[in-house]
Amino acid sequence: MDVPWWIWAATLGGLALLLLLDLVIVDRKPHEVTTAEAAKWVTFYVACAIVFGLGVWFFGDSHFAIEYFTGYITEYSLSVDNLFIFMVIMSSFAVPSIHQHRVLLIGILLALVMRGIFIAVGAALIAQFVWIFFIFGAFLIWTAVSMVRKKDDDEEYHENAVVRWVRKVSPVTDDYHGAKSSVKIDGKRHLTPMFVVIVAIGSADLLFAVDSIPAIFGITQDPFLVFAANAFALMGLRQLYFLLGGLVDKLVYLSVGLAVILGFIGIKLILHAFHEYHLVPEWLEITNWMSLSVIVVVLAITTWASLAKSKKDAESQDEEAAENA
Repeated sequence: MDVPWWIWAATLGGLALLLLLDLVIVDRKPHEVTTAEAAKWVTFYVACAIVFGLGVWFFGDSHFAIEYFTGYITEYSLSVDNLFIFMVIMSSFAVPSIHQHRVLLIGILLALVMRGIFIAVGAALIAQFVWIFFIFGAFLIWTAVSMVRKKDDDEEYHENAVVRWVRKVSPVTDDYHGAKSSVKIDGKRHLTPMFVVIVAIGSADLLFAVDSIPAIFGITQDPFLVFAANAFALMGLRQLYFLLGGLVDKLVYLSVGLAVILGFIGIKLILHAFHEYHLVPEWLEITNWMSLSVIVVVLAITTWASLAKSKKDAESQDEEAAENA
């Protein structure tokens, strides 16, 4: 899709305006985000993403609009799986509830900038080397298999290399000092846990991008659509964190569903590469409508099965408690 510079500028300006709106309205006074407030903002951000997609449909082409919506749904779904890690990090750093929204906002903003760099590099590689699709596809299939095989070992947060480096280069206070990222103690500048947890959230989301960026390139190779889908998915992630809360724990089959989606996109990438080398017939192709349908159906089945299992487990626990009473 041929996107003029002013469309890029308008999109970036619109996203910056949304962030500013969030800062002015939500973060003007630190407070604990309620479920009702989070629901309103999630609805708002999803509506913004839909309006953007409709704009692509009417002013661009339906083909690109389907690519955008498919990419957005995929990125948002992968982000939901990452919310559990965010909850573990928040709990590990004992972040005060009134400051959790700011931590997510700044951490995800950093991740958005870094993902922009990833997208630019990925687009450049794809433009130059067709065989990169084989690598992306194989990596996604390997990731899908790993997601199915992995055990539930995310109950405890282990600081990554970036966080450990931050602690090494600068002293960190034991306690929070409001929303401050650093304070002076005895004439020496110290970082606060607020700064460290922001780095932890941002670096964790950057690691998530290793899966999500190749996945969305399997749906669309247009850098503008890739960036827009990532941006809108990340923008709504903060409020989704407060809206879902403990519900994330009930989505027990989400990782299985995401594994199916990543494996499906990996196969699509490899088939695309074969098409580029004219090694498969023209009819052997996964269309955008097929991709969107598969992703939506898999997510719907995964959510239904997860909630059904959670309900059944809760009923079993109630019956067991009644018998023991």
